[in-house]
Amino acid sequence: MVGLRWWIAGALFLSTVINYIDRQTLSLLAPHIKAEFGWNNQTFALLIIAFRAAYAIGQSVSGRLLDRVGIRLGLPFAVGFYSITAMATSLASGLGSLAAFRFLLGAGESANWPGAAKTVAEWFPKRESGWAVAIFDSGSAIGGAIAPILVYSIYQYFHDWRPAFVFTGLLGLFWIPLFRWLYHPPETHPRLSAQEREDILSNRADNSAIPAPRQSYRQLFRLPQTWGIVIAKSLTDPVWFFITDWFAIYLVAKGYQPEQSLLAFWVPFLAADIGNFAGGGLSSYLIQRGWPLLRSRRLVAVLCGLGMSTLAGAAFTNSFGVMVACFAVSTLAYAGFSTIVLTLPGDLYPTSTVATVSGLGGTGAGIGTILATYLTGIIADSYSFEPILITAALVPLVATAALLTLVRQRVEFVTSSPDAH
Repeated sequence: MVGLRWWIAGALFLSTVINYIDRQTLSLLAPHIKAEFGWNNQTFALLIIAFRAAYAIGQSVSGRLLDRVGIRLGLPFAVGFYSITAMATSLASGLGSLAAFRFLLGAGESANWPGAAKTVAEWFPKRESGWAVAIFDSGSAIGGAIAPILVYSIYQYFHDWRPAFVFTGLLGLFWIPLFRWLYHPPETHPRLSAQEREDILSNRADNSAIPAPRQSYRQLFRLPQTWGIVIAKSLTDPVWFFITDWFAIYLVAKGYQPEQSLLAFWVPFLAADIGNFAGGGLSSYLIQRGWPLLRSRRLVAVLCGLGMSTLAGAAFTNSFGVMVACFAVSTLAYAGFSTIVLTLPGDLYPTSTVATVSGLGGTGAGIGTILATYLTGIIADSYSFEPILITAALVPLVATAALLTLVRQRVEFVTSSPDAH
């Protein structure tokens, strides 16, 4: 197959789209589920926390496992697990069972980003890795944009929230055989041309002839680069998840009905899709023009970190158009920043450790999101969403400063030949 690596990037994109449709189903149906069970925002926050707790723990666990068992086995297993769990959510009868299903969904979905980051590090030359990450990460925005149409259509047809979980859960089961057929490591892929194989193996960030061994968590946490990635993810992902988890409830609080305000969902998610490609594309363009790898990534991170601060504008307006524009600019900037942070493990670490480091960043993001979710439920019920928006606009500036301070050079591990004594 010609350009096989781009077909694999497309499969990762589809996985991310499905991942986000499954997780967004609950958030989109939240007003109806809350009304059926008589829950307030603090109670609903417990469901989000159940997902985030498993997602936070699972990122580190799944990242380590994927580095051990490989992508071809590990990623389809994870997709199958969370797809079945999503379908089983239709059987939930209250807070306890719904929280349990959300916990299991988070555990399964946690493998997507470490697995995709590892795949890009294995399959793409460093000049293209920003584009490849943008492709798979843009699936979150596309999935978020598709989900309202699909989920609300199913809900309106059945007049019940439960069938939506069944139909969206089926999508991942169709993806598994496609990926299994398409994916093998580039070193052994039977359909990869010799020319493309040579380009990948010679020009990816980790092009060492002798594979570096997996590093222990103690070794990784001694490195400032690891902390830079973890802190950057921990402080910016809560901004994105505030939008994906709370946006429907926020619209209701502002007097808008979600089913009648699909534009409010589409614009921020589509803006995020543009941001993925803008961030990945700009950094790749600069590398092709001769910029050092990390310098190009850091410049994009600075621009996007500043861009996320525009979310504060939504706290000072009642205009629907201005409010949506503030969310759109912020999500565009977040997506560009996210693309850079997801690319950095492949830039900085050997491929044997990329999923582990990416998983650590995801765990930090999960912890940050859990704390933010808990506080959002309390503040939204007790005050309003305005203090949340202002805080969410300021925190990314701290994340940008941490990234600039701690991520300065590629990690070099001592490798030894298998014949060394």
